[in-house]
Amino acid sequence: MALAGEVVGEEVTIDEIASAAGVSKRTFFRYFASKEDVVVRFLTDMGAGIHRELAARPAGERPSLALRSVLSGPLAACADHSDRALRVVRLILRTPALHARFLERQGRWREGLAAELARRPDLGPDHELYPELAAGMALTAFNTVLHRWSDSDGTADPEALTEQAFALIAPALDGTRRQT
Repeated sequence: MALAGEVVGEEVTIDEIASAAGVSKRTFFRYFASKEDVVVRFLTDMGAGIHRELAARPAGERPSLALRSVLSGPLAACADHSDRALRVVRLILRTPALHARFLERQGRWREGLAAELARRPDLGPDHELYPELAAGMALTAFNTVLHRWSDSDGTADPEALTEQAFALIAPALDGTRRQT
């Protein structure tokens, strides 16, 4: 294990992670063994929250609305804690090892979202492919918004970006619903 201040792969130090998270190095080591552990725990918790929120949405709600609603929460949290969130998001997106863990976790999110979408009663004839494709589209929108927000130095409005992204993909997300 690297010592505080020592470079820990990919040129990111524990000092930088602790600073971005707003905690001391001592606190960091009390909870995490490595920088990857920070990302894994954070993303695991976020994914579980997104899945729970989707499960709680009304079953008859348009998929685009349900997915936009559950994914807009974490994005809005970025805006609410702009400086701190921007440092953490940039660290994840710009550090190859952390970005790989981010994408790995999102694969699990996609599985959970797809399983939840498959439970919805109003899927049309393409129901076998739909849940995973819909979850993938929604997470691509999430990633696009996250990158745009980060690239704007936190000045872009995540809510407006989320609305734009989901307006573009809503026809595909909602087009497979059984017409009644």
